[in-house]
Amino acid sequence: MKVTQEQLPESQVGLEIEIPPEMSKKTYEEVLRKYMRTAHIPGFRKGKVPRQVLIQRFGRTQLKGAVLEELLQNSVKQAIEQEEIEALGNYQLRSSFDDLISQFEPGDALTLSIAVDVPPRVNLSQYKDLTVKAEEVKYDSSRVDEALEGYRTNLATLVPIEDRSAEMADVAVVDFVGKLIKGEEEPEEFPGGSAQDFQIELKEGQFIEGFIEGIVGMTLEESKEISVTFPENYPQEDLAGQDALFSLTLKELKEKELPDLDDDFAQEVSDFETLEELHQSLEERYQKEAKDRTTANKEKSLIDALVDNLEAEIPQTLVKREVDFLVTQTLMQLGNQGLDIQKFLTEAIVENMRERSQSDAIANLQRTIALGEVAKQESIEIDDEEVEAKMAEMLENADDPKKIDLERLREVIHEDLLKEKVLAWLEEHSTIELVPEGTLAPAEADTSENAPEAEETVETTDSSATTSDTAPATSKPIENTDELPASAAVIDVPAEADVESDAESED
Repeated sequence: MKVTQEQLPESQVGLEIEIPPEMSKKTYEEVLRKYMRTAHIPGFRKGKVPRQVLIQRFGRTQLKGAVLEELLQNSVKQAIEQEEIEALGNYQLRSSFDDLISQFEPGDALTLSIAVDVPPRVNLSQYKDLTVKAEEVKYDSSRVDEALEGYRTNLATLVPIEDRSAEMADVAVVDFVGKLIKGEEEPEEFPGGSAQDFQIELKEGQFIEGFIEGIVGMTLEESKEISVTFPENYPQEDLAGQDALFSLTLKELKEKELPDLDDDFAQEVSDFETLEELHQSLEERYQKEAKDRTTANKEKSLIDALVDNLEAEIPQTLVKREVDFLVTQTLMQLGNQGLDIQKFLTEAIVENMRERSQSDAIANLQRTIALGEVAKQESIEIDDEEVEAKMAEMLENADDPKKIDLERLREVIHEDLLKEKVLAWLEEHSTIELVPEGTLAPAEADTSENAPEAEETVETTDSSATTSDTAPATSKPIENTDELPASAAVIDVPAEADVESDAESED
């Protein structure tokens, strides 16, 4: 079979395939016999339909179309094998199918044209002796103190105050009624602007600007009016930018009493027996985190430098495959969070997700291709045994191994292991200048899952809710600081008068 190759843009190869007369005739006869064996035509037994009757019944055009489909499938497969082309995905027919039908005659030669995606044609202009800069993340010992202080705050006890006015960091229980001010009109209450026994911590950012500041300095049972202005970007559009007046009464006032930093505290928040062990574990954790982030910064700088030197036409087959993977990952994550994706998933939403994933998919492929080219040039390989061992480890820890695409998992693991080896080679053969954190890009907030955050001891998200003073006690066991709880107990100690009152009621 005569095949002519042509390089096309976007990493495609064009093939002009000349189907010989004998193949054309043989395929026509095979398709016709198949129709004769399976056709149901009134007046004839199955398998006994005469040829001319069959042609009249189905029509020459329909039969020729079926023959062409068979010819395309067989000839394209044979041509790809003959030319030893590493094809990706399905072929695209460049010839008009209708023209091919009109041209086709059994026993005559037929020429058709297709295009197939092939692996990217890659040019990596430089990968040796790279010179890059990467931000060095240094261990900050103050984070240990901040973490311990956060855990102390989580375990704080709320103690009633009766002999002083409200101060920042106190916890107040208030009744309030909010009204919108509209010019000369009488102020009107607005939905969601009122609450009773509302508990709020007096610290910046907990409410509309001016509300917390207005409570500071108030004494028990005092009432006052606080003027505020809703921010222009307030989520409720009907309130954004509006002036409001809150009539407020301070009903209770409490301050946080923090536990001592001692061995008992360490045992309360973890499985460590002593404060020294807890302190040491936190130190090791933040030291490792700083080291890991520095390593990640170095790897990113090296990969970015590779991509800058990369020229590669990425075929749409690979882009589509990567987009599918990213969208599937997102949907699985949503499902794992308890969201019933079947209720909101529509064709339009999926298509929107696919469009938004295009740039990420291309960036992922560029990085993979660049690293793969280094591996190719330097003969860096991964043994199948390494991949299988990693797969077994991951499947053993998977919630439902049956739902995992094993082929895709094998591919991802191979890429990850290859990436580790290539990056190790690059670091050894490159010059990396470590610069202070924040030098190369604006410093970003630490959103690491391992970074401890002091949970608010007072719930303030629902202005109409009455918040309980007492939270559940801290659960144990915790074997290391990575498992320290995100929130802990806040124990509300009642005022003496309340204790006496309860005792009297029991009598």
